[in-house]
Amino acid sequence: MSDTLVINEIYLSLQGESTFAGLPCIFVRLTACNLRCSYCDTAYAFTGGKKKSLPEVLSEIKQLAGPFSNSKLETQNSKLPLIELTGGEPLLQRSCLPLMKSLCDDGFTVLLETSGAHDISLVDPRVRRIVDLKCPSSGEVERNRWENLKHLNAGDEIKFVVGTREDYDWTKQQISQHELAAICPLLVSWVHPLMAGQQDKSLKKVPPGQAPISRRELAEKIIADALPVRFQVQMHKVIWPPEQRGV
Repeated sequence: MSDTLVINEIYLSLQGESTFAGLPCIFVRLTACNLRCSYCDTAYAFTGGKKKSLPEVLSEIKQLAGPFSNSKLETQNSKLPLIELTGGEPLLQRSCLPLMKSLCDDGFTVLLETSGAHDISLVDPRVRRIVDLKCPSSGEVERNRWENLKHLNAGDEIKFVVGTREDYDWTKQQISQHELAAICPLLVSWVHPLMAGQQDKSLKKVPPGQAPISRRELAEKIIADALPVRFQVQMHKVIWPPEQRGV
């Protein structure tokens, strides 16, 4: 196993999504993804980046975390900031596994954002895995690795990114069919429109005939159907310009 990672960016900000939204978080964005979801807003991470050794990455993280050395979440007795590995797709680079283990050993709360297309069984069980189930409008619904469901536990999270009414109906069906609410928290995100600078010609197209859903309509459907999910917005896109990086 290589002891290097191709890193697109590492930065300190606020966690904008998940059940940890609002908390200080260091984001480690890895380069490369083998999916091309229609709504992807980080296409810049498909390529580029810089190769760094695990000690280099750990050193950079600990430097950013330094000012929080005495900060803890009183209710959980876990130190801040959170650490999130995201992408791209982190699990394409196997060296992310020992990196996450080292961070857990150091007492950090570690989050992994993954597309759901890769095996999560080798990830350290202390890591909070946030696993996508790709909806039809993503263009990548066939890439869902359903075997991952049996590896999830109560500390993990499942995320649906919903852009159309068909996506919403599909989400409801999966929650019921697989009894997902009994496994872990469920997240529903609305597809935020891409800015011109975020467009990428390699992204999949939304399948023809699907009806877009507004943020309000999605929220109202969740309420009307008593869906057991957490509706979330991308907080960082509310605080900063939607196209801004490093936040």
